[in-house]
This record gives sequence, structure tokens and C-alpha cells, in this order.
Amino acid sequence: MQYKQWQLASRPVGEPTKDNWKLETVSLPDVKDGEIAVKIEYISLDPAMRGWMNEGKSYIEPVQIGDVMRAGTVGEVIESKAEGFEKGDKVYGNFGVQEYAVVSAKGIHKVDPSLAPLPRYLGVLGMPGMTAYFGLLKTGEPKEGETVVVSGAAGAVGTVVGQIAKIKGCRVVGIAGGKEKCDYLVNELGFDAAIDYKNGSVKEGLKEHCPKGVDVYFDNVGGDILDDVLTRINLRARIVICGAISQYNNTTPVKGPSNYLSLLVNRAKMEGIVVFDNAKNYGDAARDMAGWIGEGKLKAKEHVVEGLETFPETLMMLFRGENFGKLVLKVEHND
Repeated sequence: MQYKQWQLASRPVGEPTKDNWKLETVSLPDVKDGEIAVKIEYISLDPAMRGWMNEGKSYIEPVQIGDVMRAGTVGEVIESKAEGFEKGDKVYGNFGVQEYAVVSAKGIHKVDPSLAPLPRYLGVLGMPGMTAYFGLLKTGEPKEGETVVVSGAAGAVGTVVGQIAKIKGCRVVGIAGGKEKCDYLVNELGFDAAIDYKNGSVKEGLKEHCPKGVDVYFDNVGGDILDDVLTRINLRARIVICGAISQYNNTTPVKGPSNYLSLLVNRAKMEGIVVFDNAKNYGDAARDMAGWIGEGKLKAKEHVVEGLETFPETLMMLFRGENFGKLVLKVEHND
């Protein structure tokens, strides 16, 4: 069987372009013992993919030139030589940006499409949801009545962070770009307030909506917004560094926080998180979040774009703030 896959062709300098990948047609290999063949249906597009394209030391090996672009995916088993998997099973794994994959069954998880739509297993019930859950609860350690601020609040991670903080009894302020996103955070997801960084001052918004200061800041964007929040943190505040999407395509050095001495003055903590560190507890998190979804306390929104061929352009929506909810690529099959 012939199928298409996006391979990394070169390492980007600054913002990636379509030339950094090549769309190749390849043959599906035979399935060996312990392996499964998967027809990929949905591909998760995440800011972390930009970092995986870079050479150099990180929390995970970079994608090598000529390799399939790494991505979380869900799909259907079309052939199995692995115990515990049968044809027709729906599964989640890092199968890459391609139409089909033959992979070892180790580390592959079955998902139930009767409990949630498949794209949800790439969002609130997938890596972004796990990132939000562990980053907020384990690292941010919010307490009832505290003020939690989250940037990139209308994205896949931010929406979940804010809702979990509300479930835990916190005051929640989101930072997002555009009136539509800010209205969604407040009116649909129950945030107490939202600051529109595209149409106003973040620093003034924080003064207005966080009159008692900030106890927990969940940072997805870095840059100037991180600096602004540092001016408003409380004694023993916790800053969770999840991402810095404003910096990923820089051609100059990453802009660090010039207001970092606020950490000293307030005896505050700034800590980075990587979701894979919590892999052994994913099941507990998924049960909690599935329960909250069932109770109507946790809502999800997916932004689905169709067509594998659109991958390079669709990925860049993340860095331009064009996606509304979890960005997912739907793979269209003609069979």
C-alpha cells in the first residue's frame, strides 16, 4: 500500500516554511510480531512541534532530517500482530504526520470513541489536557480562593488550566488575543475575567482583574506577558513555565524576564514542566477529567482542519493565534 507522509527536510531558522518539510509517498511495511498497522484519522498540532525541529539538547530527541514529523495521533488498527489489539480498535500514539503507520504496540493506548469524539483524545483527554492537569495541580498547587492567571488561555492547554482552577475554587483570569476568544473564556468556560492582549494593556488588565495580586501564573507564551505578570505576583507565588510560544520562532536569543527579581522579593517559585514526567499517572488524570466532563464542569473545543496536504500552513496557525481551541488535522482517506 502506498501512502503519504510529511518528512523533515531542513531545520528552520525563525518561522518554519513549507520548504522545511517534504511530502513523500512511501510503501507500508509488513507488520511484524508485536506490531500494529494504524490508519491515522486525526493528528495533533502543538507548539512543541516547533522545538522538536531544532537540533540540540532538549527534553526529547529532535526529529532527524528525513524522518517523519513527530505528532500525537489517533486512528484505527487495520492489522495486528500484537497481543491485546484487534482490527477495528481505536488507538492513540505518536504515529507522526502521515496517513498510515506500522509501529510497536508498546506505549500505544486504546481509546473509546463512544465516550468522547476522537479529536478529544488529542486535546483535553490527551497530551494538552495532561499538561494542564499536572502543570497546574502538581506544580502550581492552587489553593481555594487564590488567583490563577493563565496565558494562551484560549488554547488547548490554557482552556483546561482555567477550568480546573475554577473546579478547585480559584479566581481565574485568562489572557488571550481577540474579543471572541475572551468572551468564550468568560461566557462559556466560566473564567472570572479575560484580558485581550491584542487590544489593550496586559499590565493594566492585571491591575483591574487581579486587585489582590497573582498567586499562580501558568505561562504558555513567555516574553513581555511573563514580565508583566511578574510585577503583580504575591508572596510565595508559583509560576509554571509550560511554554513560550511568543519566542519559538525568534532568530535572536530568547527574551528572558527582566522583572525576575520579583521572584526574590516575593520568595516566589518559577518551575518548568514537561508532561512526560507524569506518564505513570496519566490514567488517574484521565479519570478525573472524564468525570468532570461528565458532570459538565469541563468543556472542550477542537479546531479541526481537513487535509494532510495542509499540514505546514495549518501548523503555523498556532504561532499566529489563528486557532480557536485544540488544533487538529483531519486525515481524509479515499478508501
